[in-house]
Amino acid sequence: MAIMGTDAVVPFDSRAFLRNLPHKPGVYRMIAPDGEVLYVGKAKDLARRVAQYFRSSGQGVRNRAMMARTARVEITVTATEAEALLLENNLIKAHRPRYNVLLRDDKSYPYIYVSTDQRFPRLAFHRGARRGGGRYFGPYASAGAVRETLGQLHKLFRVRQCEDSTFANRTRPCLEYQIQRCSAPCVGYIGETEYRRDVEDAIRFLEGRSDEVVAELVSRMESAAARLEFERAARYRDQIEQLRRVAERQCVAGERGDVDVLACAVEGRVAVVQVGRVRRGVNLGTRAFHPRLPEALPAEEVLEAFIGQYYLGREIPDELLVDPALPGRTALETMLAGQRGGGEVRIVHRLRGRRARWLEMARRNAIHALSLRLTVEEGQRRRLEALQAALGWSRAVERIECFDISHTGGEATVASCVVFDAEGPRKSDYRRFNIEGVAPGDDYAALAQALERRFRRRLREGAAPPDVLLIDGGPGQVARAADVLSGLGVEDVFVLGIAKGEGRRPRYDHLVLPGRAAALRLDAHSPALRLIQQIRDEAHRFAITGHRQRRARARNRSPLEEIRGLGPKRRQSLLKHFGGLRGVTRAGVEDLARVPGISRRLAQEIYETLHS
Repeated sequence: MAIMGTDAVVPFDSRAFLRNLPHKPGVYRMIAPDGEVLYVGKAKDLARRVAQYFRSSGQGVRNRAMMARTARVEITVTATEAEALLLENNLIKAHRPRYNVLLRDDKSYPYIYVSTDQRFPRLAFHRGARRGGGRYFGPYASAGAVRETLGQLHKLFRVRQCEDSTFANRTRPCLEYQIQRCSAPCVGYIGETEYRRDVEDAIRFLEGRSDEVVAELVSRMESAAARLEFERAARYRDQIEQLRRVAERQCVAGERGDVDVLACAVEGRVAVVQVGRVRRGVNLGTRAFHPRLPEALPAEEVLEAFIGQYYLGREIPDELLVDPALPGRTALETMLAGQRGGGEVRIVHRLRGRRARWLEMARRNAIHALSLRLTVEEGQRRRLEALQAALGWSRAVERIECFDISHTGGEATVASCVVFDAEGPRKSDYRRFNIEGVAPGDDYAALAQALERRFRRRLREGAAPPDVLLIDGGPGQVARAADVLSGLGVEDVFVLGIAKGEGRRPRYDHLVLPGRAAALRLDAHSPALRLIQQIRDEAHRFAITGHRQRRARARNRSPLEEIRGLGPKRRQSLLKHFGGLRGVTRAGVEDLARVPGISRRLAQEIYETLHS
C-alpha cells in the first residue's frame, strides 16, 4: 500500500502516514492500483477516522475486502465538516465508488411548463434544463404525477396543450375541443383576454391559491346569472365543483411552505428510500428510490448518504421530515443551507399531529416498497436458478447479456445489448452499437461486429464477462457468437440462442446451444423460459428503438451536411440564394460558384454530391 504524497509513488509506511495526518475535517479516498476510487469518506477528524482502517481488529468484511485492494490513500483537508460532507458527495457522484452507498436513479424531476411569453400560452410536460421563457411549476415526484395534474388542468381551465407548429396551422378545432379539454384559441373560438384569464387561473391553482380561483369563479358565476347568461353560469358552477374536488385531493391542509418527507427501510443489502414532496401547500406526489448498498447497513446510515447525494443540484426545501433520525443531522443541515445559497434548512424527526402522520405514511410506503422489491428479487433469483438447472450448469447464473440486431432492409443497422442480473434489468449497463462496414442485411456480420466491440472493451477494462450470452437467433447466429468469443479468448461464457417456433408463438420458442443439433425445449410455463423471453423482448425493444432513432436522424439530415468544407453559414447562404435545397440541386457549377464564399472547387464538389 502506498500514499501519493508527490508525483512519485513511495512505499507505504502506515505509522508515518498516520502520524502526519492532521486532526482536521476533510475527505479521504481509497485508491486501487489501477487508479479506481474504491471508497470516499468524510471525517470530522481525519487522523482518528483514517486510523480506524489500519487496525487489525474490529474490521468488517467490507473494510477488509476494500483495504486488501487499496494501493494508496488520498486526503483533502476542508475548513468545516459541512464542507467535507459536500465534497464527499460530489466525489461519490463523480466516481461512483463500489464500496459507497450509491443513489442509482439520478434522473431529473419533471415540471409543468406554462409558456407565458406567448400570446396564447400552452401547458406542457417538461424535463431537463429550464432555459425557455415562461414559468415552471414543480418539481413533481414522477412523470405520472405531472400527467395527472395536466389532465386535471385541461379539464378545469381548457388551456391548450398542442405544439406551437400544430397550433399555428390548425384550420378547425381538434378532438381536445370536442371533449371540452381546450377552448380552441387556434381557430378563434375564444378571445385573447378571456383565454389569458383562464391561464392565470391555472397558474394560481399551480401556486396553491385554489381558494382565490374558486372565489373568482363564484363572482363570475353570479355576474353571469345576473345577466341571465344561465349556460355560462352553469359552466362556472361545474368548474367550481371540479376545482374543489381536485383541491381537496391535492392540497395539504394548513401547509404553505416547502417540505420533503423521507423515510428509509432496509433489509439485508436491499434498501428503499421513499420521498414525498409538498410545494406551496400542494402535494406533488411520492417516489421510491433504491440505493445500491455495498453491504448490509443501518437505515440511518443509508438515509444520510442518500440525502447528501440526492440534493446535489436539486431544489432544496425549507424542511426535511425524516425517519429514522440522523446522527449527522447538524452537518447535513449546514451543507444543505450552503447549497441552497441562503435560508435555514431543518431536518426534523420528532413530530406531532399532522406532520407525524405524513412521516408515518412515508414509513409505511417505504416498508411496502421494500417488501415488493424483495418479492421481485426473490422471483428473479428463482428464475435464475431455474435457468441454471435447465442448462445443467454447475455455476450460479448471476449476469446475462443479450444481443439483438434491428434494421429496415439493411438501412441504419443497430445492435443492442441488454443486461440482467439478480436484481432484474441493469439499465445503466445497456449499450447500443451503430453497425458500419457490413453488407446491408448481413445479420451475422452485424452481430459479430457488436460482440467484438463489446467484449474487446470489457477485456481492456478488466471487466468480468457475463455468465450467459443470449442471442436472439438460431444455430447460425449462435455459432457465429461462439466463434467471436473463442477468437477473443473469452472463456466460461455459456452461449445460448432463443429462436421462434411454429407461427412465431411464444409457447413454441426453443433454445439453441452451440454444437448441439437438437433444440432444447422448455415447458411454456417454465420460469427459465419466461426469463429468457423477457430478456429477449427487452433486447428487441431496445434495438428497434435505437434503429428508429438512427433512421429518423438519417432521413432528416441534409445531403449538404455531408460535404466537407461546407459549414452552417455557407449552407445557409446557398439555401437563401437558391430558395431551398431543390434550387441548389437544379443549379449548375457556375451558378453555385457565384454564391459568396463558394469557390469553384467547392461548387464542383457540391454539384457532384447532389447528382451522384
